[in-house]
Amino acid sequence: MIWLLIFTFTFYAILIISLALGFKRVLEFKETATLQKTSFSVIIPFRNEAENLPLLLKSIAELNYPNDLVEFILVDDASDDNSVDIINDFSFSKEGQVLNTSSQKSKIARTNIWIIKNNRTSNSPKKDAITTAISIAKNKWIVTTDADCILPENWLKTLDSFIQNNNAKMVVAPVNYKVENNFLEQFQLLDFMSMQGTTIGGFGIDFPFLCNGANFAYKKENFLKLNGFEGNNNIASGDDVFLFEKFINADKKSVFYLKSKEAIVTTFPVKTWSGLINQRTRWAAKTGNFGSLNVKLIGLLVLLTNFVVVYYLLNGNLEMLLFPFVLKIIIDLFLFLPTIEFFKQQKGFYKWYLFASLLYPFFSLFVIFKSLFFKYNWKGRRFKK
Repeated sequence: MIWLLIFTFTFYAILIISLALGFKRVLEFKETATLQKTSFSVIIPFRNEAENLPLLLKSIAELNYPNDLVEFILVDDASDDNSVDIINDFSFSKEGQVLNTSSQKSKIARTNIWIIKNNRTSNSPKKDAITTAISIAKNKWIVTTDADCILPENWLKTLDSFIQNNNAKMVVAPVNYKVENNFLEQFQLLDFMSMQGTTIGGFGIDFPFLCNGANFAYKKENFLKLNGFEGNNNIASGDDVFLFEKFINADKKSVFYLKSKEAIVTTFPVKTWSGLINQRTRWAAKTGNFGSLNVKLIGLLVLLTNFVVVYYLLNGNLEMLLFPFVLKIIIDLFLFLPTIEFFKQQKGFYKWYLFASLLYPFFSLFVIFKSLFFKYNWKGRRFKK
């Protein structure tokens, strides 16, 4: 077993340190364009999001971007709450004043907001929703986000400036969590920060392999040329990563990461452990369907590392009991520290880092096991791998 430990942790350290160096190589983008030129169709699928929609709609109202260059297509995926009523009742004045918020700032009126029904044709409701919206989208660039997100004021303005400065066909952008000071949410934050750091680091070492559909943009014409989600729409999740793989395989040099604090979309952690397990199981269920052998090997390496930590915590002798665990949390800091600094999540990090790191290997192995052998719940529906 000692040789497996040495082998696994050597390669794990190389991976994490490489990603940390890659994170630094991706330079933070500063907006330079003075005139907005890019036309966007922002697509937001939703199902039973009555609790989250008011915050999303308020952030849409406050976006700093010309109304004639953007439309918002909200796709109702068979909601049985009052989500549609909330959208319809949210008022924007024609003079640009937001009617149902306390803000007195004058904003551009949001008149190009459409609500459409999802046209289900596959095993993936979200892919169907995006495809349905793209079929009627008027603008050149598609941007996807989620109904439980808050959009920063200069989101589209920064994205437009980045597109004007780069020959991009796809842009991946950052997502952050807004969390409370409790273990469940802080645990999710650390897990999510590791994914965000890995995403950015992958771009920095010229091996991009992750993205997040909550902040994702691509040219409509290229989506259509690549036949959209065809070939993976039998998989319930993966509306982002499988499309991302298609763009990478077609023209890697045209896929960029927008590292900008002005472009960070904020979302929220789930509120229960069962909800977290279901969410992470859904994410893990798509891992085996990645086309890249290297991505699968990275997944296997991370799995082995967590297995070794759990093995020694449960079976190791007194001298070796904590060694792999301590070694792993030290290695992980190389990537965590620049990531939490960029996302401004330093507060509470050291308070929860040790406990979250102790639980994570067990949690990770359990999620992988569940994704392989059991169905999971998502938005009131049952799915299998």
